[in-house]
Amino acid sequence: MEPLATDREVGRNITSTLGRRFTAGMRAALGFALDTALPPLCPACRDPVADQGGLCAGCWGRLSFIARPYCERLGIPFVYDPGPGILSMEAIADPPAYNRARAAVRYDDVARTLVHAFKYGDRIDLAPAMGRWMALAGKEMLEGADALVPVPLHWRRQWARRFNQSAALAQTISSHSAIPVAYDILRRMRATRQQVGLNQAERDANVQGAFAVPPEGKAAARGKRLVLVDDVLTSGATVDNCARVLLRAGALSVDVLVFARVVEGTRNPI
Repeated sequence: MEPLATDREVGRNITSTLGRRFTAGMRAALGFALDTALPPLCPACRDPVADQGGLCAGCWGRLSFIARPYCERLGIPFVYDPGPGILSMEAIADPPAYNRARAAVRYDDVARTLVHAFKYGDRIDLAPAMGRWMALAGKEMLEGADALVPVPLHWRRQWARRFNQSAALAQTISSHSAIPVAYDILRRMRATRQQVGLNQAERDANVQGAFAVPPEGKAAARGKRLVLVDDVLTSGATVDNCARVLLRAGALSVDVLVFARVVEGTRNPI
């Protein structure tokens, strides 16, 4: 028979419950006060919206989500459905080291505004929505994955930016998929120039030797199905370099999941 709780224990439980309710009530009141004083705005156009981090109806309608049909290797959308398993000209001519790439949206005006606000405007509140869309876009590859690997920043850039946007997105994806985030598998060994404005050859040279798997990360990578997480895929030089490093360290496979990818013009399948 369970012993009866003492009056003191009952009092402590009541006090603890009341304390939690008071804290929750204060948080709700503070959130209401902040929303009243500073109403949430659309991060793309700054029009008022209902929820923090949400998009207005106009910007939502202009956000270009990527869905099939697309190249099964690179995730580049096609203008018509050629049937299952068809690859793009890019995937055939220059296959990447990684297995598959998937993106939630095209890198258009709205997506660019979101990414810039997220990375450079301290809009960390955008990570939940962006990461949720990424989890939906990468559902197939996430089902067999062992770990999420955010593309790392050099410590100087992370210190200046105060957070790694890829790690923030990986955390949200992990909360939706239950796949752990492996922060220490991949490391950026040297600072690189911004890739913006560089041609393909310059991008490849810029990231050559920039990433490595430290000795303590090799055991975590060996034999694992990994998903690289980044914000934008442009030429693919960065994620391709990361994938090669992870595969050399013994990873079984590497896929790539990004929020947005650059899509140049219309694509036709082979």
